[in-house]
Amino acid sequence: MSIKDKFLSATTWWHGQTLSTRLFTARHGTKVGEDDQGNIFYRNSDDSRRWVIYNGLVEASRIGADWHGWLHRTFDDLPTDKPLVHKSWEKPHHENMTGTPLAYVPPGSIRRADPVERSDYEAWSPE
Repeated sequence: MSIKDKFLSATTWWHGQTLSTRLFTARHGTKVGEDDQGNIFYRNSDDSRRWVIYNGLVEASRIGADWHGWLHRTFDDLPTDKPLVHKSWEKPHHENMTGTPLAYVPPGSIRRADPVERSDYEAWSPE
């Protein structure tokens, strides 16, 4: 990690955990698990606080339903102890790609690299 990356990580939350979060986690945090993306989940000794340290981009949609439910106290059992039962028709969790180069771009959008020829539209031009 470069000096610039260390500085950004210590001073801005969107580049990882800040210095105060590192200190709080080191002092009060108990690691309870890790998800498939490498995000690490913690709680304090009396379980009054639960938090996540993201592996990479800080984006809430990167957390799956099982850990999201634990973080927000929808259920108290850890996903590592009692995993959610998934239906056969459920798709795997994917983060929200809106605003990224990987976002969905429908046919006909001006953001597409391959513009679609439209036969039902004729552009107006002044005479």
